[in-house]
Amino acid sequence: MEIHDNQQESWSETESTESRRSSRVGYSGPLSGPLVSNKRNGSKNKSARFKDDNEMVEITLDVRDDSVSVQNIRGGDSETAFLASRLEMRPTSLSARLRQVSQELKRMTSSKAFDRVDRSKSGAARALKGLKFMTKSVGTEGWSQVEKRFDELAVEGKLPKTRFSQCIGMNESKDFAGELFDALARRRGITSASITKDELREFWDQITDQSFDSRLQTFFDMVDKNADGRIAEEEVKEIIALSASANKLSKIQERAEEYAALIMEELDPNNLGYIELYNLEMLLLQAPAQSAHITTDSRVLSQMLSQKLVPTKERNPIKRGFRALAYFIQDNWKRIWILALWLGICAGLFTWKFIQYKHRAVFDIMGYCVTTAKGGAETTKFNMALILLPVCRNTITWLRSRTKLGMVVPFDDNINFHKVIAFGIAIGVGLHAISHLTCDFPRLLHATDAEYEPMKPFFGDERPNNYWWFVKGTEGWTGVVMVVLMAIAFILAQPWFRRNRLNLPKPLKKLTGFNAFWYSHHLFVIVYVLFIIHGYFLYLQKKWYKKTTWMYLAVPMILYGCERLVRAFRSGYKSVRIQKVAVYPGNVLALQVSKPQGFKYTSGQYIYVNCSDISPFEWHPFSITSAPGDDYISVHIRTLGDWTSQLKGIFAKACQPASDGQSGLLRADMLPGNNKPIPRMPRLRIDGPYGAPAQDYKNYEVLLLVGLGIGATPLISILKDVLNNIKQQQDLEEGAVENGVKNNKKKPFVTKRAYFYWVTREQGSFEWFKSVMNEIAENDKEGVIELHNYCTSVYEEGDARSALITMLQSLHHAKSGVDIVSETRIKTHFARPNWRTVYKHAALKHPDKRVGVFYCGTHGLVGELKRLSLDFSRKTSTKFDFHKENF
Repeated sequence: MEIHDNQQESWSETESTESRRSSRVGYSGPLSGPLVSNKRNGSKNKSARFKDDNEMVEITLDVRDDSVSVQNIRGGDSETAFLASRLEMRPTSLSARLRQVSQELKRMTSSKAFDRVDRSKSGAARALKGLKFMTKSVGTEGWSQVEKRFDELAVEGKLPKTRFSQCIGMNESKDFAGELFDALARRRGITSASITKDELREFWDQITDQSFDSRLQTFFDMVDKNADGRIAEEEVKEIIALSASANKLSKIQERAEEYAALIMEELDPNNLGYIELYNLEMLLLQAPAQSAHITTDSRVLSQMLSQKLVPTKERNPIKRGFRALAYFIQDNWKRIWILALWLGICAGLFTWKFIQYKHRAVFDIMGYCVTTAKGGAETTKFNMALILLPVCRNTITWLRSRTKLGMVVPFDDNINFHKVIAFGIAIGVGLHAISHLTCDFPRLLHATDAEYEPMKPFFGDERPNNYWWFVKGTEGWTGVVMVVLMAIAFILAQPWFRRNRLNLPKPLKKLTGFNAFWYSHHLFVIVYVLFIIHGYFLYLQKKWYKKTTWMYLAVPMILYGCERLVRAFRSGYKSVRIQKVAVYPGNVLALQVSKPQGFKYTSGQYIYVNCSDISPFEWHPFSITSAPGDDYISVHIRTLGDWTSQLKGIFAKACQPASDGQSGLLRADMLPGNNKPIPRMPRLRIDGPYGAPAQDYKNYEVLLLVGLGIGATPLISILKDVLNNIKQQQDLEEGAVENGVKNNKKKPFVTKRAYFYWVTREQGSFEWFKSVMNEIAENDKEGVIELHNYCTSVYEEGDARSALITMLQSLHHAKSGVDIVSETRIKTHFARPNWRTVYKHAALKHPDKRVGVFYCGTHGLVGELKRLSLDFSRKTSTKFDFHKENF
């Protein structure tokens, strides 16, 4: 379109433009038509008339020396008025003004003759809320905060482009903010690399504009770098690379050229070499919805459930407290009765010994100090025996798998109970040692000869003459050494030291970490030997049958000793052959080893792994990721600590680089047919399997599996087991199973539905279980397993920084059936799940059912998931049983 002053306008170009575009997809965009000019009163009034099938739109512009303003608009709608108002620019010369107006009108007239995209559809309605340049965490700050930051960051009254991202609160996306700055500046004819506060206010008003058309135009401007109203393939490639970089999607960034070609192929079928604004709108509004549609009935039920879940506060504090107590007991009754029994036994033993020594002659000299010391000693004997039971892994696995005790005993809390007992030991040792060292011994040293007379059978005819006499004796030095060793083990077992959370100097840092925890805990062998000696050489008890320390310890120590012998014997012949090794993104080492004969396990269990090349003594636990039906055992190990880093280094030396088409950075395949020379592989031994909370999944008809990062490992095994049972059921129905299997009297597989939510920060993490995802998508014809992958590095749906990724994802998945983020058939969601919505979905789908919720990951999410399980269990007919594993 050309602009003519005081000349007869020609419609030929407009007509040819419309005829050229009429073959493309219908769309109702901004305006199209010629511009008519009239001079009045020293200014130029230019009228543009735009002809449509049903109406005529006329825009009159008032062009003065320093401004261009909209004088009048006849016809059109609110969208027309909005777009026309954007023409009010302040160029520097008449020719620049005319070019600016022409350029804007070309954009506005690019697509008016086409049918409007239906924005009332559900997918379009969701998309209209998208393309937000300011998220909740940024946009809610408002202009006042941005203005305040401008005053802090401005240089000589202007804000440099390099500080624009910081000023508007987009620190994590500096490159994206830079492109946004350029787009906003181009539209206003700003060529400087810095802006004033007034210009910043204009920028801010535009990027926080709630109008979808405004946001769409801003995004279009970001892509259209030469401001010609058209987007070329190279510009599409650049914005894809920018969006991928902002969302930390390195693989998409590497394939930006391929994905740009895909968009051009879809939106430019006539090979014009460019796409326009209406194409971008169609791609956004007509993209398939990511979330499942809810039927009318389901929506009504959802609203009713939401009303039911609204928290109601009881006004009566007594009733409120009673209800909270009732809920607490209901949720923790297993733990409560175990702790109550333990505390009752400890209190009983303390009281029994306290009363016993109160009636002995020694009480007359030492008083309540000796009764307190002996009471503490008795509880310490009991707890030193009891603390071994929670770590008898084979015994606990057998009890939880073969007996019904799991219904009343919380086996999942065995390590927590071990810690509680350790705290009880610390209290007992403290009472015993402090009472003796600060009270009993000083009283005995200061006793008169008459008072000491009854003590001669215990301490000798000659009264001890100094404090050192007590310490150097067998009873004294064994006690002191035990306290020191216990203190070392207790301190290094704390999370701050075990997980290296403290910023310590390098020499001290080497003394912490998992290895320090592991070795210090094995000092218990010395502690128990000293404990038995200390309990035999007693000052106040000379008869052997009244020296009860060995009686407390005999059975637990024999049981624990047998456990260690079984582990040593079993691991000795369970040296496995390594079949496959791969190192995946995110520093995850995947090991696939041969399955020892007779090795049986359940999904959700774990094994201990030992690598003699690192240390013949260290054993580390890892969840099994293979299914019981597989002919191999696999584990996925994240390299976080010293041992895992050394393990990765050893395999990195032994493995060959992966060939094209193979996942993982390093790989060693030792399968039949591989004639290449095989380097010496490290020798691995395994011990197990051992029970874990996730193994109880078979008790539930409906499963809700939640994994964070590497926490997905035990849940993947469960999914594979469910999948194998689906396949077996299909084979049975098709008559493909041989005789003998049909008569199998195995317990039928209970699980009928499984929901899996995997949340991870990195795109590369999806490679860990890529084959499992594709296998489930291919074989689960009945939709028994519902997979939901979430990548938290990508900004949430609706954010402008992830808008193009969302469009590209929908386009690519619709065409090839493969997700661009996970590179599997499972479509990836962005940001974090709304867990309340997840529970609500399960409650609506499965009324009157008991859902097993299994979580594995960091401790941060435990509280929310547990609270939601309790909340939905109390207020709906669906009961949620929460199980967790933390790492």
